[in-house]
Amino acid sequence: MNASGICEPVAAPAVRLRAARLADRLERHAAALADFARSLGEDAWRLPAPGDGRTVGVIVHHVATVYPLEVQLAELMAAGTPIVDVTWAAVRDMNAAHAVDHADATREQTLSLLAANSAAAAAAIRAFSDADLDRAVPVSLYGGAELTCQFMLEDHAVRHSIHHLARLQAAVAAARA
Repeated sequence: MNASGICEPVAAPAVRLRAARLADRLERHAAALADFARSLGEDAWRLPAPGDGRTVGVIVHHVATVYPLEVQLAELMAAGTPIVDVTWAAVRDMNAAHAVDHADATREQTLSLLAANSAAAAAAIRAFSDADLDRAVPVSLYGGAELTCQFMLEDHAVRHSIHHLARLQAAVAAARA
């Protein structure tokens, strides 16, 4: 209602198509990982992944756990903040500590965490504007290269589930052969 008491239509929020597409992909990939995890027997859940050492269950838990961190890095980038002191060595150390700390994570706990954190990540991604997605800052994880927020989202949060899913499916298939 305006000052004259006349009702006026409220402008709809702008559709953020690029961000929505990224979020939709993240949700599809997380759902595929969850479906795979639900299909596993206990032996497959505890199977060590070749070349990794972590169990299938720990890797699924890892994906669920890091969504908030991956989105936080993208949010910093969208705000124009360079990413410093994030290295592949630090990522390896974080993953190794996670594997020890969550070696006994149950499927139920893991699937719950995956659902909650992937939904929160998708919601956060939908809030990014095109300008946010286009903002580029130096990223220490890539040797200080200037990268866009969208690249960071695609290479990490959006791709993470499907990246690990392909490897986990191969490991389980090989174990069954």
